[in-house]
Amino acid sequence: MACPPTCGAAAAIIVSEEFAARKGLSPGVAILAQAMVTDRPDTFQTNSMIDLVGFHLSAGAAAQVYEQVGIGPDDVDVCELHDCFAQNELITYEALGFCPVGEAERFVDEERNTYGGDVVVNPSGGLLSKGHPLGATGLAQCYELTRQLRGSAEATQVEGARIGLQHNLGLGGAAVVTIYGRA
Repeated sequence: MACPPTCGAAAAIIVSEEFAARKGLSPGVAILAQAMVTDRPDTFQTNSMIDLVGFHLSAGAAAQVYEQVGIGPDDVDVCELHDCFAQNELITYEALGFCPVGEAERFVDEERNTYGGDVVVNPSGGLLSKGHPLGATGLAQCYELTRQLRGSAEATQVEGARIGLQHNLGLGGAAVVTIYGRA
């Protein structure tokens, strides 16, 4: 139900387009949009635990990136979602628009969150499979989505994945949603 935070580290090598071209590297994936939303004072005035665990943060960031790219939740093929707690995963399905508010249980029961469903969520296994490596979570999600969109995810590959969504959350602070697409 909850993943224990553990130590973690990650690194990425970022190069210029010129360097990549000289080395014959093709990224194959582009960041199409990104939004970060932080808590507002009213988050703490509603007495709602759903607000405190980031529902409105996630919904606000998702709305921004969908609008920037001109797509909706139905266009997302694969998602790496911050599943620090099982119940937060359900709340986030609704916040990201994958299902209506109050319908997350049905969304899971109907297997719409996995292979053959509407969107494949956490093909990497999510935080629960990694032990939530603080400091490395976001880059691990980015890596997984890049593999999915390049078509190199092997056994976990989401067939035909063209749009990926990354959701990361710092409870009591901020939510970041990023949309990736094939370049």
